Order: sequence, then C-alpha cells, then structure tokens
Amino acid sequence: MEWTGLNDLREAYLKFFESKGCLRHKSYPLVPQNDKSLLLIVAGMAPLKPYFTGQETPPRARMTTCQKCIRTGDIENVGKTARHGTYFEMLGNFSFGDYFKKEAIAWSWEFVTEVLKLPVDKLYVSVYEEDDEAEKIWHEDIGVPMDHIFRMGKEDNFWEAGTDGPCGPCSEIYFDRGEKYGCGKPGCTVGCDCDRYMEFWNLVFTQFERHEDGTYTPLAQKNIDTGMGLERLAALMQDVGSIFDVDTVKAIRDHVCEIAGCEYGAEYKKDVSIRVITDHIRAVTFLASDGVLPSNEGRGYVMRRLLRRAVRHGKLLGINGLFLKDLVKTVVDCNKCEYNELEEKYDYIVKVLTTEEQNFNSTIDRGMKILEEYIEKMQAEGKTVLDGESCFKLSDTYGFPIDLTREILEEKGMSCDEDGYAVCMEKQRETARTARGGSKYMGADETVFHKIDKDFSTEFTGYDRFEDEGTLSFLATDEELIENAGVDDVVYIVPDRTCFYAESGGQAGDTGMVETVTGKARVLDTQKAVAGKFALKAKVIEGALSAGQSAKFTVDRQNRLAIMRNHSCAHLLQSALREVLGEHVHQAGQLVDAERVRFDFSHFSALTAEELERVETRVNEYILDALDITMTEMPIAEAQKLGAMALFGEKYGEVVRVVKMGDGDETASIEFCGGTHLDNTSKIGLFKIVSENSVASGVRRIEGVTGTGVLRIFSEVNNRIKEAANVLKLNDPAQLADRIMSILEENKGLEKVSESLKRKIADSMFDEMIKRCREVNGVKVMANMMSNVGSDMYEKFADEVKNIDEPFILLMAGTADEKPKFLCVCSKAAVAKGAHAGKIVKEAAAITGGKGGGRPDMAMAGIGDKSKIDEAINAFDGILENFIK
Repeated sequence: MEWTGLNDLREAYLKFFESKGCLRHKSYPLVPQNDKSLLLIVAGMAPLKPYFTGQETPPRARMTTCQKCIRTGDIENVGKTARHGTYFEMLGNFSFGDYFKKEAIAWSWEFVTEVLKLPVDKLYVSVYEEDDEAEKIWHEDIGVPMDHIFRMGKEDNFWEAGTDGPCGPCSEIYFDRGEKYGCGKPGCTVGCDCDRYMEFWNLVFTQFERHEDGTYTPLAQKNIDTGMGLERLAALMQDVGSIFDVDTVKAIRDHVCEIAGCEYGAEYKKDVSIRVITDHIRAVTFLASDGVLPSNEGRGYVMRRLLRRAVRHGKLLGINGLFLKDLVKTVVDCNKCEYNELEEKYDYIVKVLTTEEQNFNSTIDRGMKILEEYIEKMQAEGKTVLDGESCFKLSDTYGFPIDLTREILEEKGMSCDEDGYAVCMEKQRETARTARGGSKYMGADETVFHKIDKDFSTEFTGYDRFEDEGTLSFLATDEELIENAGVDDVVYIVPDRTCFYAESGGQAGDTGMVETVTGKARVLDTQKAVAGKFALKAKVIEGALSAGQSAKFTVDRQNRLAIMRNHSCAHLLQSALREVLGEHVHQAGQLVDAERVRFDFSHFSALTAEELERVETRVNEYILDALDITMTEMPIAEAQKLGAMALFGEKYGEVVRVVKMGDGDETASIEFCGGTHLDNTSKIGLFKIVSENSVASGVRRIEGVTGTGVLRIFSEVNNRIKEAANVLKLNDPAQLADRIMSILEENKGLEKVSESLKRKIADSMFDEMIKRCREVNGVKVMANMMSNVGSDMYEKFADEVKNIDEPFILLMAGTADEKPKFLCVCSKAAVAKGAHAGKIVKEAAAITGGKGGGRPDMAMAGIGDKSKIDEAINAFDGILENFIK
C-alpha cells in the first residue's frame, strides 16, 4: 500500500462509488434537518434517515457521501488519549432497496485491495454469528480464507435502534497493522482491545424489522448502510499511531505547538492540551461554517463547551492573547478542497470564534472571583469538598469548566463533589431531551401524513399565478385520513397541485379559498407536510368537501402581495447589512408575512443610529432603482459560480432556485431561495426599520415594514403628533418642539424650587430630632418612623448627620414611598467608637423581613412588613450595644 493524503483518500472513495452508479452527494450540514432526535449529525446515514424509513423518495437508489460528523459522548476523554475526537468525517455508500450484501461486500473488497492496494493477507473480516449468507459471500465469492473470517455476537455485529424498527447484521473489515501496534499478549487477534487489528469499515445489512415483542421479520425493502471513518483510514494508510498524526490533522497540531512554543510528544500534560485544541478547533470551525453560534443550550452549548475547552487548554500551554483565529486559517487551508464554504465564510468564522474567545477570557476572571468566594466560605466552615450544585453553577451559569474548578481546588488541598455535579448535569440533559421531544424510529415524528404513500407529492404552481385547479387528493384531521368534511369542520387538504405557497424558508404560508361543486372552504394556513406534501389547513364555510374532488384554489392576492413585498425586501436588507456592517453578516433566520419582515443576522454588537439609517437608506435606494427581479432554476454548481448566497445549514438538492435582483454592476442580491417574489424592487414601495435588538449571542434582529405598512406607521406617528399638540393646546403641530423645550425649562426651575423646599423641610425636621434625641453609651441616637418622608429626602438628612462633630447615629424609616426603606447614618465620631451603619441597618431591616446594608457611615435597607417597623425601631438600642460598648 502507498502513503495517501486524507484529501486524496476522500476523493478516491467518492469517485469509486460514483463508478458503481452511486449519486455522489456533498456532505450535509452538521445541523440536522427535521430530526428532533439529534442535536448534531453523528453518522453518515443520519441525514439520510427519511430515505431509510421510507418517508421520502431518495434522489437515487444508490448514494455515496463523505459526511461531516460530531460526537461529544466522550468529550472528557478527548486529549487524554490519542484515540478520542469529536469531529470526524464518515465515508459511506448506501442502497435504498437496490443492491445488497453481494455487491456491498464485493465493492468494499475491490476498493480496499485494488484502489487502496492493502495487502490481502493483512485483511480480516467479521460477520454476525448467525449470518451464514455474509460468511459464504466473503469466503466463496471473494476468496477470504476461513481463518481470516470471525463470527461475532449481537454486541459487535448486529445493528438495531430501539425496541422496534429496521435492523440487521453487520460485517466489519479489519487490517493487521503489525506487532508494533499490538499488546504482545498470547492469542492477540481480531477483537482485541489493542491497536494491532484495526476495524476500519462497517457494512450494515438492514434486512429485518424488529418488533416490540423481540421477534424479527424480513423487510420487503433491504438497505445497505456502510460507514468508514476517513481519519482512521488515513491513519492506516499513512502508518501513523493516531488521527492526530494524519497529515491534515497534524498540520493543525503543529500550528498549535508553534503558537504555544512547545514540542508534541515531550510531555504528556502538554500533549493532552495540544490534542484538545487540535480536535476542538476543527469542530468549532465546521460548526461555525454551518451556522451554529455559541449559546447556553442545544447545539450552541456543544459549540461553546468545545470552544471554551480549547481556550482553557491554550492557557494551560501558556498561550497569551487570542489564538483561535490563527488556527482557523490552517483548518480552512487543509479542508477547503472539499468544503469550499470554509473559505467563503472565513471572515465570519473568525469573527464568531474570536468574539466567544474574548467573552470567555472575561468569564474566566468572573468565575475565579466566585470560586474564591466559595473557597473562603469553605475554609471558614472547615469544609474541604465543594458541593456539586456550586460546581455545576460555576460551569453552567458562568462557563467555568469543571476541570478548572477541580484543579484550583486541588491546589488548595480541596476537591469537588463530582457525583453531585454529575447529578446536576444529568438533570440538565434530561431537560434538553424533553425539550427536543419524543420521536419514532430514527427520529421520524409520526403524523397522519405518514399514512399517505411516500411517492405522492404536491406540485406547487404558485410562482406566477394566484389561481389554479387541482384535486383534493386527501382530507385529514390531526389523527386520521377522512373522506368528507362539513360546515365548520377544520381539516387538512392535501392536493395533487396548488398555487398555495406552503410555509418554508421563513415565508408564511398562503391563505385564501378552495371551492368545489359541493362546497367552499377558507384556507387559514398552508404548511409543508412530509415528503413534499402540502397541507392546507381549512375551515369549511359552505356545503361539504370530499376527498378526490376537483377544486379551484384562489390565493388571497392582497395577503400574498404583502408577503412578497416583505420577502423581496428581506433579500435587499441582507445586502444592505453586508455593505454597511461587513461580509461577516449572514442570515440566521427570518419571518416574512403580510405584516412585516423580521430578519435575524450574524453580528456582534448593537447597530448605531447612524448604521441603522445607512441600512434603511440603502434598501430604499435599491427599491427606487426599480431593479428587475428574476427567478431561475439551475444546477447548484452553476448557482455557486454566480456567487449566489446560501442559507447556513440548509439542505439543498442538485437543482436550486436562484433569485436575482438587478443585473451587471447594479446587481443588489443573488440568493438561493424557493419563496415567492415580486418582479421589480419598485413594487416594494418603501422600507422602514421598526426595531433592532439582540436575540442571542452574536445574533441581531431587525424588524421592518414595507409598502402600506410604512404608510400605516407614518399615519400613526402623525396622529400622535396631533394628539400631543392638542394636549399642549397648540394650533400648529410644528410648534411642538419649541413648546416641549419651554416646558422642560420650566420644569428645571420647579425642580430647583422643590429641592430648596425639601432642604428647608429636612433642616426643620432635623432640628426637632436633635431636641428629642437620647444617649446610648456616650453616643447620641435618634430612631424614628417618618410617614411623610420618602427616600428622595434621605441624602439631605445624611448630610445633616455628617456635619455633626460629636458621636451621633440616626435610624429612620421613611414610609412615603411605595417601597419604603430604612436609612442609617453615623457621624465620623460615631464610626470611630465602633458604629457601622451597614450592619446596624441590616439587623433592623431583618426584623421586618427586609434586606440591605452598606458603608460604615451611611446605608439603606428595604422594609419587608411595615407593621414591624415599630418593633425594629424599639430594638435599636439593643442592636447598638453590639457596636458601642
């Protein structure tokens, strides 16, 4: 066999299976589509579940992919061993009811022996212990000697998911890497835990249906699902010890060492950190390229955890400052030949990772302060174990890694309750699982629409029309397919063709009317059901509808036009944002309906008033330029050459619809889009931004209106101006600003008068207090409840006390405010004798159920139960005895 680079191995594999009639499909995004059972894609077959389950018809019965995958089940072991990693690529070839064992086995053998040229005598295979058919093919058809074929049990060579559903035996291919990788034990052979006999390709023969009672029956449609880790194959072909020594991964590893100024292989602890950073930077780079942003939940939490773990290990290596951005370039350079989106989104990826790295550096500082407080408390209480809840709070709320908590505690001779931490972590995982919801086999939620033949689909004809005719092929409720529906029934209509647009890509579904010879129904919403079926949610308003009837479909024209104005404007808005803010801006979600355009986009700070004005102005310039809008279907490769923008994480077919606004030098936007649009930007009318705010870390949201929506806003603002003018008794609204300025000046004068009066009142009241004060242990004290005093006068009383030279303490409960507070003020001489306003007021407030505290000379505290104020004031002398002896 010859040394072969990882990228060349990928290409060789995909080309080989193309030659066998397989459709070569680009890797699907790491974010699963319509699959609640997974946070991220974990295997090559995961994006193809609908084809295996029969929910959807595959583009071809044979496919081959190299799929990006992330698994985090062993994240704590990543770095500690040379085996574990989170990001990897899975080579696969698949058959959906087409070829089966004979071809799958023959082709795998052909690839490994003729393309990879692996020595035949070094190859071994395993089969399921009851799979005589597979053993026969390997031995009699392929010629593998019987002493190179191993039968294994269910645990090793049988694949099934859950208690029911398709399943089947596996056959695995092993390579004997030689004694230098072995354990040296007598009898070391296939199945040993050492690295000598490497399993590198798993062929799954899905041929049975498992039932809940534990029985199996043959499947009518037998499938093939194979998986081979690309990095593992590269390690084998390059004769290296681990995936971290493979050419493309090693390049990243070496860059980490260069930045850290250390040598790989010299010290175990440093090797752990180098491996963690190497693996995690690959993972987060690909996650960012597929639109995942760091957050505190779901896949965003996975990304945040990986990224912060990498930064943490960078600190352990002594790396100062931001370093992830430097490594991104190496990841991109090593992978762009297959994943060109990495290069296209390079600036964006760097921005996402750098922002999170900066945030985490601040988080580390905050977490250290909190941990130090925990340690001080433990030392005061004589404890040596930090409870699990506190460990989890540090990790979950403050992003402070558990391994860092553990390390710092160990330095202090302490430890953390890791069992308690694990309990808290499991609670969080359970919450996340519950939030994802339940699902059937392979994550497919069962709905009434699954009862319809998977090959049936709805033809959409509404790109250029508002009326059409078709057949009410199916009627359904939430639970079952039905034949008829009468007046006031709300049902789902699944037609064979319709001009009604089904909600997709953030565009709201159409409304309108459906009419047959026997009845009418008002369409309330249109949604996409499973496998290309449209479901029109409709209420019957006249007569009755029956399944199979011919019908006339009429879209609510004004509603659709309003949606189209907002949708076309959303494309212009993205272009304007990228022009004003930078190329890092990408759509992160949108909702366009008849009322507004809501556009979410990647950006890392609030937009300034000037930026918002520039964006709004640019969009309106595009509108007034009256740019033609064209929609064209073309092969995806051709669309990419045009520079058409694609949505993060979106699943596209081989043919895509491209929406172009403008032409030549005046081109404003080119995007992949399956929605409905106007034919000219001028028909949008006008655009007005209504709001801009944050919706997640690194994601901003702009809401705006177009057309009549803008006119409505102008009308509302005009009416408010008129109302304000009427309130101020102005005949001319143009005088409004001058009148408001005049009122503000008048208010300033009144405020000065008010402050002067408050000062005089306070002086007078304080003079009376001085006359009635008493003495406790040589300190003059005054404790009172003042029903006509609010906290706005507290500062004036405090000033009076601070001007007294002798020892004096004031405790006051002003109850004029809705939420009354205690005030305690101590003169300098009183503080010198041991008084502490913060501690005194804290004890007094506690009697009422309130809380507070502050400085030795002045402090405030909230009052809980007003009826207990007298009790607190009466306790004042007793409280003072703790301070003034």
